[in-house]
Amino acid sequence: MKLVIAVVHDRDRSRITENLLRNGFKFTKIGSTGGFLREGNITLLVGVEEKDVDRVLNVIGESCKTREQFVNVLPPDAGPVGTFIPSPVKVLVGGAITFVVDVERFERF
Repeated sequence: MKLVIAVVHDRDRSRITENLLRNGFKFTKIGSTGGFLREGNITLLVGVEEKDVDRVLNVIGESCKTREQFVNVLPPDAGPVGTFIPSPVKVLVGGAITFVVDVERFERF
């Protein structure tokens, strides 16, 4: 058995959860926050048999696409008054970060 851990941008939450359920995968959803942009994410824990790992990764990949977003380099309260605030910078957001780990033991009570 494997545990797939997927960290997904909050905007992709509905699409990925619907697609996982449609494909018969059960999961646990945990709210989380990203470090760079401090935006909302969800972390999904999906327990699957080894033969289903590629299938669940395909569902995740099809459900979560990266996209461009403009962000300010410094938040308004980060610099002294009168400091020049640079123009927004284009960054990639979205997509998913996944980890696949071995499960030594699994029990359902």
